[in-house]
Amino acid sequence: MIDFALLGCAAFLAGLVDAVVGGGGLIQVPVLFSVFPHEVPATLLGTSKFAGIFGTGAAAVNYARKVRVAWSAAAPAAVSALLLSFAGAYTVTKVPADFVRTLLPFVLVAVAVYTFRKKDFGSVHAPLHSGMTERLVAVGIGAAIGFYDGFFGPGTGSFLLFLYVRFFGFDFLSASAAAKVVNVACNLSALIWFGYSGHILWQLGLLMAVCQVAGSLVGTKLAIKHGSAFVRKLFLVVVSLLIVKTSVDAVIKW
Repeated sequence: MIDFALLGCAAFLAGLVDAVVGGGGLIQVPVLFSVFPHEVPATLLGTSKFAGIFGTGAAAVNYARKVRVAWSAAAPAAVSALLLSFAGAYTVTKVPADFVRTLLPFVLVAVAVYTFRKKDFGSVHAPLHSGMTERLVAVGIGAAIGFYDGFFGPGTGSFLLFLYVRFFGFDFLSASAAAKVVNVACNLSALIWFGYSGHILWQLGLLMAVCQVAGSLVGTKLAIKHGSAFVRKLFLVVVSLLIVKTSVDAVIKW
């Protein structure tokens, strides 16, 4: 019971953080691996994805009720992310992801430095594109993030948030709302594979899904209440933690 309570708390916190800036896996996945050290890693990741898609889906719905979601920038990205994540998952079975593991900390540092130095980054919602240009940029971002999520994965939600601010001119709150739509597509793609291959602990996943949804509702309320400034601060915190984690992972693998 203590283990299940711990996993429920982890899922709640993961849902909260993920609803605002992404990166909930930083909390949920390590706890799963510590509670079930002898379980097959793919099964734990599949269970985490199963819970995560409910949390992310709830966040997407909650944002759609309170914030104007830029569907013209979110929907094309979601479709291309869904398709390309399958390609990424296939590629990782053929090509080792070691070079991505080594490069990722440097990319995250660049993202953090860029966000920190530009004090007005993501503070104003001033869309840069419209029409076909907007859709093409969305497809490109969705394809890149979808492939990355299938091939490697860490920080997908945070990268999406950054890219929507940087390349679409969204504020952090609007970017977070659009990113959740694309994130659902990425999670769905992975979930189809994990479910098909039998790598989901269904009962545990349902328990964690309930906690994820509760956390995501709290997270979206906090984001909507406190606005883009709050999302920006939490984004920098999560990216900093991702830098530490991915750097440690890269060193251990090396």
